[in-house]
Amino acid sequence: MSAAASPILSAYLIDLPINMSASTLALTALSASFLYLCATFVYNLFFSPLSAIPGPWYAAVSDFWLTTHVARLQQCMTVQALFERYGPVVRVGPNKVVFCDLGTTRTVYCINKFDKSPFYKALLTNDNDHAMTTLPHAEHSARRKTYAPHYNLPHLTQFQPELNDSVVKVVQILEEKKGKTSVDTLDLFRHLLVDIISVTVFGSRPGALDNWAIGIQDPLSQAVYDFPTRGILRSAIPHWAWKLFCRIPNERLRQICNSDKTMAEFVRGRLDDTVAKMHAAPVIGEKEQKTPLIQRMIQLRNSANGDVASVQNIISECMGHMVAGCDTSSTTLSYMLWELTRRGDIMRALQAELDEYMHDRKAIPDFSTLCKMPYLNAFIKEGLRVYGSAPSVLERVVPSTSKIDDSFDMMGYALPPGTVVGTQAWSMHRNPEVFPSPETFLPERWLSVHDVAGEEERLSRMAQYLMPFGIGSRVCGGQNLAQITLRVAIATIAVNFNITANVAETNEQTMAIKDAFVTHPTTKECKLVFAPRAC
Repeated sequence: MSAAASPILSAYLIDLPINMSASTLALTALSASFLYLCATFVYNLFFSPLSAIPGPWYAAVSDFWLTTHVARLQQCMTVQALFERYGPVVRVGPNKVVFCDLGTTRTVYCINKFDKSPFYKALLTNDNDHAMTTLPHAEHSARRKTYAPHYNLPHLTQFQPELNDSVVKVVQILEEKKGKTSVDTLDLFRHLLVDIISVTVFGSRPGALDNWAIGIQDPLSQAVYDFPTRGILRSAIPHWAWKLFCRIPNERLRQICNSDKTMAEFVRGRLDDTVAKMHAAPVIGEKEQKTPLIQRMIQLRNSANGDVASVQNIISECMGHMVAGCDTSSTTLSYMLWELTRRGDIMRALQAELDEYMHDRKAIPDFSTLCKMPYLNAFIKEGLRVYGSAPSVLERVVPSTSKIDDSFDMMGYALPPGTVVGTQAWSMHRNPEVFPSPETFLPERWLSVHDVAGEEERLSRMAQYLMPFGIGSRVCGGQNLAQITLRVAIATIAVNFNITANVAETNEQTMAIKDAFVTHPTTKECKLVFAPRAC
């Protein structure tokens, strides 16, 4: 309760008689609770340091209003509507403020590097922290050092042959369909990403795509799919009731509850296998050669970073990378291909460029060549702008300083320590001053028009506002892998197939975006038809 409300309650309770009947005591308790709520509401509305910040009054008095929109998977759109109504700074809770401003974004995420809010703890893996759930900046920095070299672009490109093999496997699966039946790309691409990420993290492909092709449920892919639901449930259920909840005799519910355990057991098995291989054949010069992430982290156990590379932390970190990379990339990839079904002009332009570079449609160019294709790269940038899979508010906490007045100045508003602040990529990507007609999917906006004044400045400004992987020191560590995967998959699939959708099963309504921190279509499906292109 606020400091301002405490004296009111103290004055109310100080003269209570010692001997009271049960009914009188109950009435007194109810009255005190009502007074507490009234005092809290009045304080939040009129006396809180945040009371001058614009926003709906019902959001200022309670988190309940915003929570209802979170529960309805509408947080991104709701926050965007608030920006459109109130301006670039909006109070969305008693202690929460959102903003949509490039300068403030840099200050919060890049310069001051505020710590994360407790919201991220819902994504714990193996009942343990990993980089995403580590709240303090300093602790996160120590964890990041254990995996950052793995995601350097020169190192990741060494894994492209294995990545190419997995994408070619997808092409073979789609060719067998002969364009006669639709395919749920969300499910197919999730299995693709499980194989790709496993190769880079564990050094081997678990065969998720092989299982998908023969109709066998892949336990690891299912666990990756279930884990976000588990996180939402666990954040909503009291800690003491979680184990009881997971004992409810429902097979599907227990599968969701056990998703964490399923992934942990898989990673532990890969860890034991890697340790055995390293003992049998010690590695020399590991910094220069292609090294799976789990091997790199094991090698750190005997170094100064031994604590952050403990067995438990290695397991949790590898699980975190699986969760963070699979459904996000598969969702974005599915939306991009769905966009091709709606825009024949874009598909023809993309295929025309790919035909120039890929005379052999099964021979995938290396990443450096893919990056030289202007329209492909414009298409991917626009896809990440409109369909980035993690567009939600990135919550941070205003820190306390040693200054007498340690409030944080946000665009003229003084925010006290402990205030939760954040911006969201959804709104940054839809600023009409930066992206004219922001709801229109327009790859051409990323193409340079020669001899046009201010063209370089326009492209630079758009790039500054584009943040599909976050921004600052907590930016997604796997963004380079995502960029490689998107280019290889889109180029290979688009050059080999004409893509369509049966509007009876895939349309604007079924593909409407739902926001559960990461996005997904309303139906959690994206059924598309892939017809092989004539040679």
